[in-house]
Amino acid sequence: MSNRGFVSNFVWRLAERSGAQLVAFVVSVVLARILDPAAYGTIALITVFTTILQVFVDSGLGNALIQKKDADDVDFSTVFYTNIVFCSALYLLIFLCAPLIARFYNDMSMVWLVRVLSLTVLISGVKNVQQAYVSRNMLFKRFFFSTLGGTIVSAVAGIVMAMNGFGVWALVAQQVINLFIDTCILWITVKWRPKKVFSFERLKGLFSYGWKLLVSSLLDTVYNDLRQLIIGKMYSPDDLAFYNKGKQFPNLVVNNINTSIDSVLLPSMSNVQDDKEHIKSMTRRSITISIYTMAPMMMGIAFVAEPLVSLILTDKWLPCVPFLRIFCITYMFRPLHTANLNAIKAMGRSDLFLKLEIEKKIVGMILLLSTMWFGVMAMAYSMFVSSICSQLINAAPNKKLLKYGYMAQIKDMLPSILLAVFMGVCIFPLQYLPIHNAVILLMQFVLGAVIYVAGSKVCKLESFDYILGMVKPMLAKFKKA
Repeated sequence: MSNRGFVSNFVWRLAERSGAQLVAFVVSVVLARILDPAAYGTIALITVFTTILQVFVDSGLGNALIQKKDADDVDFSTVFYTNIVFCSALYLLIFLCAPLIARFYNDMSMVWLVRVLSLTVLISGVKNVQQAYVSRNMLFKRFFFSTLGGTIVSAVAGIVMAMNGFGVWALVAQQVINLFIDTCILWITVKWRPKKVFSFERLKGLFSYGWKLLVSSLLDTVYNDLRQLIIGKMYSPDDLAFYNKGKQFPNLVVNNINTSIDSVLLPSMSNVQDDKEHIKSMTRRSITISIYTMAPMMMGIAFVAEPLVSLILTDKWLPCVPFLRIFCITYMFRPLHTANLNAIKAMGRSDLFLKLEIEKKIVGMILLLSTMWFGVMAMAYSMFVSSICSQLINAAPNKKLLKYGYMAQIKDMLPSILLAVFMGVCIFPLQYLPIHNAVILLMQFVLGAVIYVAGSKVCKLESFDYILGMVKPMLAKFKKA
């Protein structure tokens, strides 16, 4: 696929993620004003378990379908029926274990919260293969309608329930309804349907590639959610709520861009998996463009964190500000991980992918276990250090495979990062002006945008010119229409 084709699909995926995240963000702000932090802490505790189960659905076989050159209806149908059986078994397991989870947290009111929220595992089993079909065939417009539809319907349901005193159940309903509507719309708009065929031989072949990615993703998810489990057990639900709320703003940006890149990059690279020069070019382009886009957003949020949280979430959420800043810096480098790992997956090296995950988790666990005794903030800093180590580990194989190592990648990213930091330093002092936070944030946004765009022109950043070259033809077509 050409760079232009990649960018076109990326734009559709980004539009889908941005629209959904914008609606979700507005809803989360409304709910955060209505509900107590403890309600968010309770949901975060349950999500530790449901997210781990979700890995079995979302990873492995789905990626194997995308990566396989000649995947056909037999492959897709085989994975579909396998998912249905497997997800049913997973749901039965967590349904029966719900009382044990509630006892672990000393809160028996969580039993039915766990059982209802875990319905997302069953629904995902139905959705997963359709999602892989859309990704493999680069039909990303379909994601736009399904995701946005689910987000809007669930937003209305969540707000109505919260306003009528349903408390934590409003958050549960929002998640379940979102995925259900998303799945229904995807099944309506995507024409693929499972055939009455099943092949153990095909399943074995797909599993031989996918199980390594599954284990890798499982390690990553368990490791990331372990922080939440430890915070929930050793500290208070409020501490966990502030920690998780600190991730919300950077996640709003990072998930939009990174999910869009991840969805488009793997199938694009898989189509040219034998052409290493092409893969190197796509890896470099995805890193430079995404960092150029993400760095000013992350640095901007980090530098305006206090007035932003105070205005949008109210002062009761101000304890999340230090976490927010740490996550902004950490997540800014997420595209570096995504691009390097997708290059490895596209070349069929799931064995190497698993090896990297094990190495990263060993380092991360050492850091986590060393800091968990010193408070939630120490655990957040350990994640930042772990992220730096992971960058080095993820990039190392591509120095040999693609002749594009970590230092070359840093060199490509550095101009955008330095410009973003300079922009942040310039807008930071505005928060001390004796005016309303809304006016301060507006001034910071406008000044930050002007500084970053002007700096891009003065420094002649390649990514700025590339994006400008892509946008101009689109605007010209829009004007003609």
